[in-house]
Amino acid sequence: MRSMHLPWLHPGDPFPDASQAWDESQPAPGLLAAGGALDVETLYRAYSAGIFPWFSEGQPILWWSTDPRMVLPTAAFKLHRSLRKTLRKFAADPHCELRVDSHFDTVIRACAATPRAGQSGTWIVPAMVRAYQAFHRAGYAHSFETWIDGDLAGGLYCVGIGRAVFGESMFTRTPDASKIALAGLVSFCLANGIALIDCQQNTRHLASLGAREIPRSVFVQQVARESREAAAHWRFDPVYWNALLRPRTTA
Repeated sequence: MRSMHLPWLHPGDPFPDASQAWDESQPAPGLLAAGGALDVETLYRAYSAGIFPWFSEGQPILWWSTDPRMVLPTAAFKLHRSLRKTLRKFAADPHCELRVDSHFDTVIRACAATPRAGQSGTWIVPAMVRAYQAFHRAGYAHSFETWIDGDLAGGLYCVGIGRAVFGESMFTRTPDASKIALAGLVSFCLANGIALIDCQQNTRHLASLGAREIPRSVFVQQVARESREAAAHWRFDPVYWNALLRPRTTA
């Protein structure tokens, strides 16, 4: 069993190696460090090393790197028959649109306000909202937005560093709107040669969409490699739907 010592970071301090995160023998597997800051430079260093912040109101900043890591290989995305039908209808309707980064602030606030099953609050606390808004302005956080008849029906936000993409949270106001946004992100990734979307935590819903666990060491190596690649141009072209809607994976 490892020591229960948890490193305390001061702003600007380097992160411990992700391999030093607490393991299954400790009370919070994946917890790596506490403290530090949520500025753009720190978030950039964290994500580039396979580390992410996650904490609740009243807690210090907590930094995590889970092992194994849940990822969604974009080529393995399971487009279930009902969602395929919904996407075809959405893509053909001139009153429906998938946008990127047109209302990031609205999306992250909606994600923060969305109730989650089994949770009494949200980890997207005001400090996190401000941090990711700044990360967005710096070009590293992005929103995928489902618009129907001129209204924002749902969406998600994610982080993109080079060709490494990290999913964060989503919300919906209309049935399937968040699923459409996720499918839009997958379509964007397929069209731009992005192989993985980080999902952080294992859930049955993610597994049903094709996500799977990989060793943290493999994930960290891939992130280090992909984060150094030239970034994709974060926009959505309707032709990207073709990368997903052509006959490929059925369920």
